[in-house]
Amino acid sequence: MRILYPPIKPYVTHSLKVDSPHTLYIEECGNPQGIPICFVHGGPGSGCEAYHRSFFDPDIYRIVLFDQRGCGRSAPHAELGGNTTQALVQDMERIREHLNIERWVLFGGSWGSTLSLVYAQTHPDKVLGLILRGIFLCRPEDIHWFYQEGASRIFPDEWEEYLRPIPNGERADMVRAYYKYLTGKDEIKRMSAAKAWSQWEGRTATLKPSKSVREHFSDPYVALSLARIECHYFINDSFLEPNQILRDAHRLKDIPGYIIHGRYDVVCPLDNAYALHKAWPEAQLKIIADAGHAAAEKGITDALVKATDAMSQILA
Repeated sequence: MRILYPPIKPYVTHSLKVDSPHTLYIEECGNPQGIPICFVHGGPGSGCEAYHRSFFDPDIYRIVLFDQRGCGRSAPHAELGGNTTQALVQDMERIREHLNIERWVLFGGSWGSTLSLVYAQTHPDKVLGLILRGIFLCRPEDIHWFYQEGASRIFPDEWEEYLRPIPNGERADMVRAYYKYLTGKDEIKRMSAAKAWSQWEGRTATLKPSKSVREHFSDPYVALSLARIECHYFINDSFLEPNQILRDAHRLKDIPGYIIHGRYDVVCPLDNAYALHKAWPEAQLKIIADAGHAAAEKGITDALVKATDAMSQILA
């Protein structure tokens, strides 16, 4: 079973001003002359972590990581203004041009798979390959499953904690109710809602409980941007047209791709990946028998590292 490559540090970082008021944090690691690959983090709103650099052979890849609008080391933190899917796609193009990259591989999980797919469908000529994990199609039924009813039946104990900040009379539409408190002026209620929203994801993201995953989602700085930005996107249908990703999957047919998904993914159930594979049969689908949603689970890490190695052979 493959594990992550050893930890590495960036050889350069960038601060890129995009639409006001947003400034993006970008870093490059690995081989400056290598195959360009862009790590597209999840959420939206979670930001990159140090271990994200280690899914790639640093001798082969020029590894680009960036924090999307409003999260991580990008500024301003948890900002919703000008924060849309279309804006993030434009940001990725600006990053590619700023770094003088002609074409690159995209590596994304969860929301990172969503954004990678939308980018690739918008700019297929700029994409060398796609490595995607925990597919999230952002359909209304996907949001309803995790934030209203569905996952609640598998984790009823954790669901009670997710419900707690929302009064009984407002629970018929949990995303709308959370949006009210996450964008309200009461700082205490805003932070309480952010922690409950984020911890619900952290507690359900792995097949077996993971202390490190739960701690990440419990971090107040992460929780605030994750909850506010996710809720902002989901109340706006993720700024996507109905069934947009599957509708436009034909644009991916000439792009080599890997789809990796945990059998017991509760956050983004396997039907997301299965539907994508049906619409994009040229991609290889790998179902991990003993995993949930998180990239840090052993089986998913193994498959992702093998996929980055295989992609480098395809592109050599």
